[in-house]
Amino acid sequence: MLTMNPDTRTQFPSYEWPDGKRCAVIFSVDVDAESPYLWRNRMEPKNGVSEIEQRRYGPRQGMSRIMGLLEKHAIKGSFYVPGIVAQTYPDLLPRLLEQGHEVAYHGYLHERLDALAPETSEAFLSQTMEIFERQTGLRNLGYRSPSFEHTPQSLALLKRMGVSYDSTLMGFDHPYEIDGLTEIPTQWTLDDILYFAYTENRRDKLHPANPIAVLETWQEEFEGTREAGGLMIITVHDWVSGRPPRIRLLDRLLDHIRQHDDVWLATSAELARYHEGSVNKGRFSVTTEKGQFPTTV
Repeated sequence: MLTMNPDTRTQFPSYEWPDGKRCAVIFSVDVDAESPYLWRNRMEPKNGVSEIEQRRYGPRQGMSRIMGLLEKHAIKGSFYVPGIVAQTYPDLLPRLLEQGHEVAYHGYLHERLDALAPETSEAFLSQTMEIFERQTGLRNLGYRSPSFEHTPQSLALLKRMGVSYDSTLMGFDHPYEIDGLTEIPTQWTLDDILYFAYTENRRDKLHPANPIAVLETWQEEFEGTREAGGLMIITVHDWVSGRPPRIRLLDRLLDHIRQHDDVWLATSAELARYHEGSVNKGRFSVTTEKGQFPTTV
């Protein structure tokens, strides 16, 4: 197990990628559709239709555009789908699998795991797994927690229920293990919600960003990741980045990334399988134990 040293000068061992690759890139899509709206208003349903229509744009048009973009670049994506979304749009998972993409769990109702009792979390996960198995014949897939949040108990639940990996946390620049579960780490700065999400409910504190500025930011993120030998995992949403201006941005970003032949373009599942069978397994293993804050600086 890796010993965590508070000295910021400590150099961790480098991650070893396959076939001489220098870094890896994953294109992931959180297919939320209207699920966050349903979760947020579950106790007091609203009568307005503006936000829910905005979110339903994803399954109606956004998904086709995103899938077309990936087909153009010959890239297989990782699609994280809440159970309620798979249930509402039953052709979604089969369509993704038909085109060679990965499908994985994303909660049932886009619930916040840190707000649920353990038995409720288990019921939601079981329900989602049953929906996926019924529609695809697949079980024990990967998982991404809604809102990028976990608890020690939710991680233990994933492991106990046979989930193959998690892609929620941000503890390393590359795959690692936390409490014995393989983690494919994400990053807020590579999530389109941070830059482009804006709905009528006024919960969003920032106006949408300039797409050119975001493109430059993400290209710089890629260059820094490549230089460090890490993992870049792009996270977009069906209802946000499925619109034409964002597709254009992503098209240019993928053009930039694909100019480098030392980059492994993979799915999260492929990365998890590689990690578990590679020399990296066990070299970057941590726990959810928080430890103690130092008494002196």
